Amino acid sequence: MSDPNTTSTQESPTVQPDKTYTRFDLSQRVEHFILLVSFTILGITGIPQKYPNQPASDLILRLFGGIEMARQIHHIAAIALMVVSVYHVIALAYRILVLRSPLTMLPLLDDFKHLFQDIGYYLGLRKHKGYYGRFNYAEKVEYLAVVWGTLVMAITGFMMWNPIATAR
Repeated sequence: MSDPNTTSTQESPTVQPDKTYTRFDLSQRVEHFILLVSFTILGITGIPQKYPNQPASDLILRLFGGIEMARQIHHIAAIALMVVSVYHVIALAYRILVLRSPLTMLPLLDDFKHLFQDIGYYLGLRKHKGYYGRFNYAEKVEYLAVVWGTLVMAITGFMMWNPIATAR
């Protein structure tokens, strides 16, 4: 039985939805997608070319229509990766120099503090993980690994694509 002092149309307190923030804008999401696809294609088509005597290499190359087609696809993916990398550098320079955005992806000393706080949390020595800014230490390290990996892939890929120019 209901309480006579309350009405069925009693208003519940208004719950404000959590404020949301856009982590990456559309161009950054497109960049990530192109990076993901081109890197994956480079891996799938490059490993069988580097190691043609491995059992899976023949199957992979046949799936791509043979070695020549796999090389063409590999070169297109390499060009896409380089184009998106150059775009990223230009967009990053624009955000830093024109929009005056902070360099939030560079590791700071606080990141080491957060790492140790997280280790303490995982070991049960703390009740909560560290409090981060927009990006945590793991994301920063991953970003730097992608930058470093892309540079290495670009340099070694250019050398293999142009062996005569490399030898000079």
